[in-house]
Amino acid sequence: MGVHKKPTQNQRILNYIEQFGSITQLEALRDLGVMRLASRISDLRKQGHKIVSEVVPVKNRFEEQCHIKRYRFEEELKVG
Repeated sequence: MGVHKKPTQNQRILNYIEQFGSITQLEALRDLGVMRLASRISDLRKQGHKIVSEVVPVKNRFEEQCHIKRYRFEEELKVG
C-alpha cells in the first residue's frame, strides 16, 4: 500500500484556480482553510507560476463598496 500524501495549501490553491478560474481571500478561507492567500500566491510566483491579480469592487454586508484582490493564471497569448 502506498502512502497518501495530502495536498499542500499551494497545491490546493493551484487546483482551485484551475477548476474555478480564480480565487479571492474569502474563497481561500471558506473553501480551502487558507488564511494567508497573498503569502501562498507569493510562494507560487517564486516557484514560477504565472499568477496575476486584479482589484475588483464588491459590496460588504452593509452594502458599502469595497475592493478585494482576485488571483488567476496569466493568460497565454495565442498566436495563429
